[in-house]
Amino acid sequence: MTITCFIRYEIDPFGKPAFEQYAKAWGQAIPRCGADLIGYYAPHEGSATTAYAAYSIDSLAAYEAYRARLAADPVGKANYEFARREKFILKEDRIFLKLVSGPHGPRQLFQTAVKEEI
Repeated sequence: MTITCFIRYEIDPFGKPAFEQYAKAWGQAIPRCGADLIGYYAPHEGSATTAYAAYSIDSLAAYEAYRARLAADPVGKANYEFARREKFILKEDRIFLKLVSGPHGPRQLFQTAVKEEI
């Protein structure tokens, strides 16, 4: 059974560029260390302080091994240090969830009529 880790970050509202740099580094390290990265999401509209990340992994046991690899990875080590040094992450909450609605049907495409005015 695959589980998905959702992370909710509270970031410094002026730390968005640093968070984006942090996210891009994880975009390389997380897949290399064994998790399926869904993505990192920075504030765009609305809250300037809430960001998210999500990745999937096979099990909690696989998660423990993955975390050890991530901590030993050169990019991972540097990224952890970057976050500690720059202090743009104010709070981090992590939850593990399992998908219960799948399998999903295909997405339907809809055409919207556009009325041209003359």
